[in-house]
Amino acid sequence: MEKANWSSPVEGFIILGLSAYPRLEKIFFVLILLMYLVILLGNGVLILVTILDFHLHTPMYFFLGNLSFLDICYTTSSVPLVLDGFLTSRKTISFSACAIQMFLSFAMAGTECVLLGMMAFDRYVAICNPLRYPVVMSKAAYVPMAVSSWALGGTASVVHTSLTIQLPFCGDNIVNHLACELLAVLKLACTDISINVISMGVTNVIFLGVPVLFISVSYVFIIATILRIPSADGRKKAFSTCSAHFTVVVIFYGTLLFMYRKPKSKALLGDNKEDLSDKLIPLFYGVVIPMLNPIIYSLRNKDVKAAVRNLMTQKCFTC
Repeated sequence: MEKANWSSPVEGFIILGLSAYPRLEKIFFVLILLMYLVILLGNGVLILVTILDFHLHTPMYFFLGNLSFLDICYTTSSVPLVLDGFLTSRKTISFSACAIQMFLSFAMAGTECVLLGMMAFDRYVAICNPLRYPVVMSKAAYVPMAVSSWALGGTASVVHTSLTIQLPFCGDNIVNHLACELLAVLKLACTDISINVISMGVTNVIFLGVPVLFISVSYVFIIATILRIPSADGRKKAFSTCSAHFTVVVIFYGTLLFMYRKPKSKALLGDNKEDLSDKLIPLFYGVVIPMLNPIIYSLRNKDVKAAVRNLMTQKCFTC
C-alpha cells in the first residue's frame, strides 16, 4: 500500500461523520444548527454587554467576554463543516483545511483551560482578599493574564498540529469522526506516534492537571472563607459570585478529561473503529458547553441580566 503524507497528491481526508446513522444525521443537523444559532446569539450578547455597559468593566466580566469570544471561535471552526457533512454522503477536506481546523480546535480548548484557571484566581482574590482586589486585579494584571491564556493555547496547538502534519498517512485517509479532530487523525498515521503520545501526555498535565489542581485549591480557600462569613445573606451573596464559574468548570473539565484521554496503542489505532459515543462526546464539548456558558453565567447574575435589559431598552428606543 502506498503511503500518503501531507506533500502527497492525495486531495485530503474523508470525514465519515454519522454516515453510518443516516436517520441521526437529519436529527443532529437540526439540533446542532439550532444550538449553533443559540451560541452565536447568547455569546454575542454577552460580548456586547461586557463592552457597552461600563458597570461590567471589571476583571470578571472581561474574562467572561474572552470566554464568550473563544466559544464563538471554537464552534465556528468546526460546526459549519459538521453541518455540511450531515447533508452529504462523503465529505472531503483538504490537508491544509484539516490542519487549520485541528489547530483552531486544540488552541481554543487549551486557551479555555488556562482561562478558567485565571477566572478562578480572580474569584479567589475577590472573596478571600477583597481589600486587595483592586490592586491585585488591576487592568495591568488581568489583560496580560487573558493574553497569556490565548498565547499558551496557541503555542501548544502549534506544537501538536506540527507534529501531526509531519506524520505519513496511509490508506484512503478516512477520518472516522465528525470533523478533523487531532486524535482521530493520529489514528491514520502509518508510523510510530510515541512522540505525539508523550507530547499529548505533557500537554494534558499542563492544561488539564495544573489548572484543575489550581482551581481546586482556589475553591478550597473560597469555600473556607465563605463558611466563615457570619450572615446567611453574606454567604449566599459570596457564593453566587462564583457558582456560575464553578458549574462551568465541572462541566468543561469533566468532558475534556474524558475526551482527551491518552491515545491508545498503535495496534488499536489501526482498527479505525470508534463507538458512536466517541463522536458524540467531543460534539457535547464543542457545541453544548458553549451554548450553556452564557445561560449559566446570566441565569443567576443580576448584573448581566440588568445589562441585557438596558441594551434591549436602548434598542427599543432607537427603533
